[in-house]
Amino acid sequence: MERIIIICEGPTEEEFCKKTLTPYFQKQQIYVQSPLIKHSNGGIVRWNILKKQIENHLKQDTTAYVTLLIDYYGLYQKYEFPGWEESLAITDKNSRLDFLEHKMSESIEENLRYRFIPYMQLHEFEGILFYNLEIFDLLFNDDEILDREELEAIFREFDNPEMINNCPDTAPSKRLKRIIKGYNKIVYGNILAEAIGLTGIKAKCPRFNNWITILSSISKPLHP
Repeated sequence: MERIIIICEGPTEEEFCKKTLTPYFQKQQIYVQSPLIKHSNGGIVRWNILKKQIENHLKQDTTAYVTLLIDYYGLYQKYEFPGWEESLAITDKNSRLDFLEHKMSESIEENLRYRFIPYMQLHEFEGILFYNLEIFDLLFNDDEILDREELEAIFREFDNPEMINNCPDTAPSKRLKRIIKGYNKIVYGNILAEAIGLTGIKAKCPRFNNWITILSSISKPLHP
């Protein structure tokens, strides 16, 4: 059985890995571990700290693959991710993240990097939860949806929920807090994810889908 270590930015991503990704990959004979980022109370850390954790996992388990489930939202220059300043000149966000992921891979020790699969979620994990209006109607009563007009507007504006933007007031998690009464990231986030199902998420989120496809292919040799 192949193994993937998915380093998670926070408890919401960790729970998603346990509840949704682990059963999916088990059917493919792939075992998933989902540790949190070390030295963090839930959130991103400087690249040198994250890099050390990545390389430690790769060294300690010489047959496992390591990947990330972290948000692009909330990353700033102070975290010193490789290629950060150069990336800001790339206007297309998907291309920008491709560039950053490539730079992350280059930063890992050469003899280890073939088992490292860099990934950033565009823009934020919670974006993938905006599958369709029917899911929200199924899970929440009318009095729990505090701003139906905003919810409907999101689905009109964004066919691809990964493109829901990363401004402080309009990031997916901030929208959910405004729209859903008593929204709890960990609990409600994973209720939505389970209701949508991984097949639905993959169908709506091309970047996320590509990541899952790559992880599913690890039984094939990745070493050059």
